[in-house]
Amino acid sequence: MMKNNHLIEIVLIEDDPMVQEVNRMFIEKVDGFAVTGIAATGEQGLEKIIALKPDLVLLDIFMPKKNGLDLIRQLRQEQIDVDIIAVTAANDIHTIKTLLRNGVTDYVIKPFTFERLQKALNQYKNVYLQFHQAEEVSQDKLDEVMAKNKQQRKESLPKGLHTHTLNQIYAHLEQIDIAESAEKIGSEVGLARVTVRRYLNYLVTIDKVEMELSYGTIGRPIQRYKLKK
Repeated sequence: MMKNNHLIEIVLIEDDPMVQEVNRMFIEKVDGFAVTGIAATGEQGLEKIIALKPDLVLLDIFMPKKNGLDLIRQLRQEQIDVDIIAVTAANDIHTIKTLLRNGVTDYVIKPFTFERLQKALNQYKNVYLQFHQAEEVSQDKLDEVMAKNKQQRKESLPKGLHTHTLNQIYAHLEQIDIAESAEKIGSEVGLARVTVRRYLNYLVTIDKVEMELSYGTIGRPIQRYKLKK
């Protein structure tokens, strides 16, 4: 059974006070969750986890002194029973693989929307409920839970957008230093301009890409895109 009147208890570890408050409000807007502790450093976070024994930790990776990854490794080495959702500004494959290998249940890339965090929490809640309602779980039930969770992850992008294509465009943007038009990016990655523009506009909405207007001598201005620094 879940503790605290059926609420999933979370310790929030984030060094920026303003981000702390925003994340706390985000979490408590999602049904079934409560923030029972907040820490600003990895050291404080470890103390909170040991003292409060939460179900879940929402953990910022980049922090001074003991960073989030160091804390994750310590929690795993000491076999402290807690689940972790990592929050990181890094989106490189090495960091993500390292997080997954150290047993995080999900990772949310900064800056993120309330909807993305809500999906991460609801995915966690789905698995949590399934695993805490029975002493044992059959192979069929485990497969059902994992398949549902995997499908929810696939649906985290807006309808019509695909992770592979998004990654393809993002990888190209990482290789350029100056803003390029959707047409030029499309020619480089082998995709139609209209397709590329849809993905670029999505990246703009999640604050990963900035769009600038380039004015020529005649005609309408050209929209050019580049990654935000």
